[in-house]
Amino acid sequence: MLNVVVMVSGGGTNLQAIIDAVDNGTITNTRLAGVISNNKNAYALERARIRGIPAQCVSPKDYEDRAQFNRKLLEAVDAYEPDLVVLAGFLVVIPPEMTAKYKNRMINIHPSLIPSFCGTGYYGLKVHEAALERGVRVVGATVHFVDEGTDTGPILLQKAVEVKQGDTPKELQRRVMEQAEWKILPRAIDLIANGKVTVKDKKAIIAQ
Repeated sequence: MLNVVVMVSGGGTNLQAIIDAVDNGTITNTRLAGVISNNKNAYALERARIRGIPAQCVSPKDYEDRAQFNRKLLEAVDAYEPDLVVLAGFLVVIPPEMTAKYKNRMINIHPSLIPSFCGTGYYGLKVHEAALERGVRVVGATVHFVDEGTDTGPILLQKAVEVKQGDTPKELQRRVMEQAEWKILPRAIDLIANGKVTVKDKKAIIAQ
């Protein structure tokens, strides 16, 4: 049974996709151990409570400095004894200590086809604004392992989504979530839970 902690900053639509996938059997062999947010007002915390999943806020605003926050964040994650940490819209820089401790055991969902529109400054609507400004025809989402860089870890799954004429950033964001993010993030967790994923030479390999 894969013990999973989900970290999220906002509404938690990807968290809901994970919860639903566990409930309907799309994700197997998995237990949602806890949800952590840096934002006490994040609706994701309410989604967790509705489902009976332990949830808590660990906010940088509650600590004197970043080092103290980083320690408390890592302690909160460790307390759930996770086999996998899932970043589902977590808009806080992950402490290097956590990246090292959970190497190849932490994944992130990013709303673009990495290496396009990724890295520092590319998050949320900013990704879709940049894609539309560039005039690309295809966008999508990527699930990747988290390393010490920003969106630079081994790529696990990707799914493309077509850009439509006249799309607004919000319309495109919604389509990417519905057609890509909410599908490949649960799929990635299920693959890991069933021992289908290994990382070798900075590449994720999925067993057939």
